[in-house]
Amino acid sequence: MSNADVVIVGAGPTGLALGVDLARRGVDALVVEKADGLFPGSRGKGLQPRTMEVLEDLGVLDAIRAAGGTYPVGMIWKDGKKVGEHVMLDPEEFKNAAGDSAFSEPWMVPQWRTQEILFDRLVELGGRVEFGREITGLDQDEDGGYVTLHCASGPDLRARYVVAADGGRSAVRRALGIGMTGETVDPNPVLVADVRITGLDRDNWHVFPPSSDDGYLAICPLAGTEDFQLVAQFPEGTAVDTSPEAVRKVAAARSHLAPEDITEVRWASEFRPRAALADRFRSGRVFLAGDAAHVHSPAGGQGLNTSVQDAYNLGWKLGAVLADGADPTLLDTYEEERRPIAAHMLGISTGVHRGEVRRGAATMQLGLGYRESSLSEDSRPTADTDMDAVVRAGDRAPDTRVEGKRLFEAFQGPHWTLLAFGMDAPGLPESVRCVQGAAQLPYGKGLFLIRPDGYVGLAGDSADGIEEYLARFGLRR
Repeated sequence: MSNADVVIVGAGPTGLALGVDLARRGVDALVVEKADGLFPGSRGKGLQPRTMEVLEDLGVLDAIRAAGGTYPVGMIWKDGKKVGEHVMLDPEEFKNAAGDSAFSEPWMVPQWRTQEILFDRLVELGGRVEFGREITGLDQDEDGGYVTLHCASGPDLRARYVVAADGGRSAVRRALGIGMTGETVDPNPVLVADVRITGLDRDNWHVFPPSSDDGYLAICPLAGTEDFQLVAQFPEGTAVDTSPEAVRKVAAARSHLAPEDITEVRWASEFRPRAALADRFRSGRVFLAGDAAHVHSPAGGQGLNTSVQDAYNLGWKLGAVLADGADPTLLDTYEEERRPIAAHMLGISTGVHRGEVRRGAATMQLGLGYRESSLSEDSRPTADTDMDAVVRAGDRAPDTRVEGKRLFEAFQGPHWTLLAFGMDAPGLPESVRCVQGAAQLPYGKGLFLIRPDGYVGLAGDSADGIEEYLARFGLRR
């Protein structure tokens, strides 16, 4: 039997991001994947500004930037002619909503490339991934504090904690008996394929509106590659053929392209847009993350982003328990914080799909936070007239410059950070980084403990309670 402190089931963006976060914390974690290699398709290709901030902290921003690009302007075609532009993402709207973030609009990177980058980072940090490891069941030994995972091939696995990041059809979730509550967002099935094409420019997202009952066709150049992502909608009840010949046929039937213009079909799949939320995100020592916990319509690009942020929330908490000796009850706050966020973002995804919500401030995920969390403590008087203008405990900690340096540079890494603005910093554990400066918006005057995932944990106008607060996470002088 193979042992690890944490076994992560699934080597998608969620599992790999969590693996990276745990590896940099010195936690012994193993990622196992049913397939023989990384997922080969483009599927989740949009990275929102908040996720870009997360990826910067995980040390992969340069690679992500080099691998992608901004979203192209849509070009509408009719009868083989360009008839007008369609702006799917308004750069000015995103820029106005970005606030302090260095990332003012989504960044397009095909999912397979994002996974490669995270995989390379995980290996660089000494992390482990095993492919061809299908999980067939599990047993939890509550008295002994371990989970045993049964595998179709190779030895069984034994871990103190397990994270199911194995997708919407999660075998681990099913083994736990955790249900999902959801709805069909759109009954019309969709074909998605990564293709190579001659005869289309790479400056536009090419849109071919339906001229019959067949549904639309959209072909988007994938930045940083030679590929295009082809998406075609079909009438309800259609059995979608994903063979290369069928992909060529549908493209030729709905556009001016000839079948031979599609020189290669590199990957193809079909899906039916739906939204679903797991009834629980935890069962004993097993946690659900990513699509195993919530399934989104692809509209608005929220699924992968919400999933990576699940990993970012859970990673530091597992690290605090396993590496710092924090009370294991800290792990209860994963579901407390992430399930409401997932439910909210499911509503956003569905709203975008149905044309009820615009892409922009609602989809950037910069405004999400944990004000209602049991980890959020704010002792400053809420009646202060300036409180609406300053950050509260539970909010994403804004980036700003203090003595010419970005706060996000101070935040980067697996540590806590104390901001002392207009006040002297108290004595703290050596592992807590400290930044001092004058009182300034958006923080105002006070002491602010920034969690390892970049959210304000504690905000106060005195040092009272700081030592006790940090002790909850195993941090003591």
